[in-house]
Amino acid sequence: MRACSIIGNRAIRAGLASCLMLLGCLVTRAASAADCPGHPDAIGTSRTLVVDPREHPRIGTMQYPETLPLADHEVVLTFDDGPLPRNSNKVLQILADQCVKATFFLIGEQARANPEGVRKLVAAGHTIGTHSEHHPLSFEKMPIDKVKEEVDQGIASVSAALSDPSVIAPFFRIPGLLRAPDVEDYLASKGIQTWSADFLADDWRRISSARVADLAIKRLEAKHKGILLLHDIQARTVAALPTILQEMKARGYRIVQVVPATPERPATPTEPEQWQLHPTSETVPIARWPKVPGFVFAETGMLAAPALSDFDVPDGRLLLTAEPFDRVRRAGQHVPWPRQTTLSPQNAAVTLPVPAASLFKIPEKTRAMLQPFPVVARRADQTQSIAQQTKPEAKPHAAIAGARALPKRAAAKPRTRVAHGVHQAKPHRS
Repeated sequence: MRACSIIGNRAIRAGLASCLMLLGCLVTRAASAADCPGHPDAIGTSRTLVVDPREHPRIGTMQYPETLPLADHEVVLTFDDGPLPRNSNKVLQILADQCVKATFFLIGEQARANPEGVRKLVAAGHTIGTHSEHHPLSFEKMPIDKVKEEVDQGIASVSAALSDPSVIAPFFRIPGLLRAPDVEDYLASKGIQTWSADFLADDWRRISSARVADLAIKRLEAKHKGILLLHDIQARTVAALPTILQEMKARGYRIVQVVPATPERPATPTEPEQWQLHPTSETVPIARWPKVPGFVFAETGMLAAPALSDFDVPDGRLLLTAEPFDRVRRAGQHVPWPRQTTLSPQNAAVTLPVPAASLFKIPEKTRAMLQPFPVVARRADQTQSIAQQTKPEAKPHAAIAGARALPKRAAAKPRTRVAHGVHQAKPHRS
């Protein structure tokens, strides 16, 4: 009963959280549609998700077991490597036209070179994370001192572009997703959440914008929700982004913005299973091992251990002796078990018949068949005859002498011709 009540309460809490999440989506979506005048077909931002980086320090199922607690058909857009005015400003305009809020992971040196681009992101209401100072693709093998320098300097460079550095979210994405335990531990020690992704669009590769949009939608359809990683510095991303947003809206997807929790803004209530991309259901019997209930035993007394006197054997020897049983005894005492019994053989006079000598005689015909094959004997005789003929004192045979006297013309080799790749002998014409 207790296990059932636990499962029931958890299911109720999960269902309540889902209902509240759906209600928030509907309310926020109605507000976002009203806040996007002039763009009735805009996908908008369905809701804002508040997360505590210390409770869930690593997210993104491409590398970690947890991801953001999104409902089905919810997507979080993220952009890396900016700001780069040539393309980042175009991405900002597309997002503004669609009333979409995203998360941007900025590089420190890019922020120092384009501080106005950082301020535009904040003014548009997007979430700002960091992406190191120089974007080195060696985080997985970098010394920890160098890691700290890259992380801290990147945050400082982005903060320098803003009048209020507190707007920077404690979100960090490792360049190239080249994770390492030391890097993740350092970020967690500073209360920074490490972001990976749930799927990519490969927009950093040399592919067409149509291919970028196709990969984004295809991989989203395979997962039905998650974090999409894009790059706002790429021209192909600028060209693909409108198609991606239109397809998401046509297929019923919703955009979610993620912000960090603060004392004034607590984290969105969630259940642990919501942080899994596809959590197992408590209602499916084969989804998990059955939970063992915590029984409380009324009587925990130990059973009495048996004594040697409980065994009817001489001197307490529990049949461990190698001596025969009839020797392990005292006056009037015998080993109670096992007992040796004497079995009298029955039909002892019956004996098997002795085989007669005639059984081993071989008939003459069978004996002849077992002799060596006659051909072998003839070959031996021929070999011996040839050996005798080749002795120095022996004269050559007449046939051999005639063969030696043959004219050279008769001994000539026949002509040959090739037909379909096969040598065929042609008779010699005299």
